[in-house]
Amino acid sequence: MKVIYLLKKLISTPSLSREEHNTAQILFDFFVEEGLHPNRQNNNIWLRSDDFQPGRPTILLNSHHDTVKPSKGWTFPPFEPTIGEDGRLIGLGSNDAGGPLMCLIAAFLYLNKHPEKRAYNLILATTAEEEISGKNGIAALLPELGKIELGMVGEPTQMQMAIAEKGLMVIDGCVHGRSGHAARDEGENAIYKALPVIEWFRTFQFEKVSDFLGPVKMSLTQIQAGSQHNVVPDRCEFVVDVRTNELYSNEAAFEIIRQHVDCELKARSFRLNSSRLDPDHPIVQKGKALGLSAYGSPTLSDQALMPFPTLKIGPGDSARSHTPDEYIFPVEIEAGIEVMIDLLKDLRVDADLR
Repeated sequence: MKVIYLLKKLISTPSLSREEHNTAQILFDFFVEEGLHPNRQNNNIWLRSDDFQPGRPTILLNSHHDTVKPSKGWTFPPFEPTIGEDGRLIGLGSNDAGGPLMCLIAAFLYLNKHPEKRAYNLILATTAEEEISGKNGIAALLPELGKIELGMVGEPTQMQMAIAEKGLMVIDGCVHGRSGHAARDEGENAIYKALPVIEWFRTFQFEKVSDFLGPVKMSLTQIQAGSQHNVVPDRCEFVVDVRTNELYSNEAAFEIIRQHVDCELKARSFRLNSSRLDPDHPIVQKGKALGLSAYGSPTLSDQALMPFPTLKIGPGDSARSHTPDEYIFPVEIEAGIEVMIDLLKDLRVDADLR
């Protein structure tokens, strides 16, 4: 299968976030060899279906070709595609998101050759910087693509439908005290002042709970204070990871936090909001008819950057992502291609469903 060969070639080519130029060229050349007319914007490669018609609804197929850095513990060369004894394909990016990307590419190739099976335009975008939510990935490309009625985002979901996804907001906080000598009763210890703040983040519960995504989750993940053992610290800095559900925008969640916490707070960004696709959307209903289940995903993807309805789906398992000896089974990709095509062919997507 040609996409398995393509995946092996991509695995063999390092493509860490912001360093995807070589895999971008591989993808560009692949599409040219297929007789298509790809476009390149930085390290994003994208193309329209041959019968693209202005005024028709448009579906975007999108996944990424960048990877994280290989973690410690790999027992196989991360940049060398290896077939295990049980048939698994081992290599960095094989599961996240090589397999899902191959499914979308294969589905695009099929549906591009069979325009009679769809009443919509297709755009395929293989993009960069997803692993760092970078500004030169899908976010930079979207203005060039025009109006999109539906996005299908390729990520490892075991070919089930992630119709909701938690957002991400990172907050930097600082509690101020006053320095003094630790041997004397002087100063104001910023660590002690921070304790009730930390406890608030640990125990506070947002009122609105999503039926697909559950509650907003806050985790204090980093803390830094003090310069030496005999100096009372005048600053206690901390970082909070906030995973929002679709019932709160990041800005709304930040305002609630700010109202409750009396210290310096700064959100690094509000751009990675939660998303949700209506369970009654035609593609969800078609998926259910095919035996697929719908669920809410706790992990972030480029869905967060798309201001239109999106479905996250793909072969592989999110639990394998970012782990040593990451892998995917080629049979998962083959089965995923069939499901992708079945989901998309004869699908009715109208502009008023946005």
